[in-house]
Amino acid sequence: MNKVKKQNKKQHLPTKICITCSRPFTWRKKWERVWEDVKYCSDRCRMNKKSLTDKINT
Repeated sequence: MNKVKKQNKKQHLPTKICITCSRPFTWRKKWERVWEDVKYCSDRCRMNKKSLTDKINT
């Protein structure tokens, strides 16, 4: 009996632009409930948010 694996296609996921690095990032399951509030693509960008605003203000 042949078993056919069902592929999980993730082509139509929403995207946003990270406000720290300006790179696009896509929706993740762990962000499902808070997607509207997500601003950063990673913990690294979230931690570096102050350095970015300091550069703009100087």
